Order: sequence, then structure tokens, then C-alpha cells
Amino acid sequence: MIIQICVGSSCHLKGSEEIVKLFQKAVSEYRLENEVTLAGSFCTGKCNRVGVTVTIDDDTYTGITPEDFDVFFRDKVLEQLKSKGVTPWIV
Repeated sequence: MIIQICVGSSCHLKGSEEIVKLFQKAVSEYRLENEVTLAGSFCTGKCNRVGVTVTIDDDTYTGITPEDFDVFFRDKVLEQLKSKGVTPWIV
């Protein structure tokens, strides 16, 4: 799974640095280093008034904030990995 976090100007101002840190922490906590590749991306053209744009494989999501990160990670990352037969482990 490839997760790209927008670090373009708009998303940077809306907290992409914090979203990157949250992804790094979650990937480590669930021991997903061999399943997930984190990458930065420049503007994807999907700017939203609130939050950061994140692309997971071919799906783009807008408006990701630290407040909704846990739900987003669970619903969009963990569930997708589980559907592929990957069992996440929490440290």
C-alpha cells in the first residue's frame, strides 16, 4: 500500500507535517513497515478548506485532520489491509 500525504503549500499550512507524524506513528505501532510505504506529494489539485489531502494507492481523500486521523486510519488503511489478508499488530 502506498500512502501519499500532500505537502504542498496549502496542505502544509493546514498541518500536513502533523499528519505525516501521525501516519509514521500509526504504521510503527501496528507494525506495518513492510506493508505500507509513506511518501510526500506536491499538490494533487484536490485542495479543501480544511485538512490535508491523502492518496492511498489510487484513492484520494481530502480534509484529513489530526482530530479525525484515527478514524481515517482505521477505516481506510487497516480495513483495506485486512481485506488483503494482512493482520495488523499493535505494539
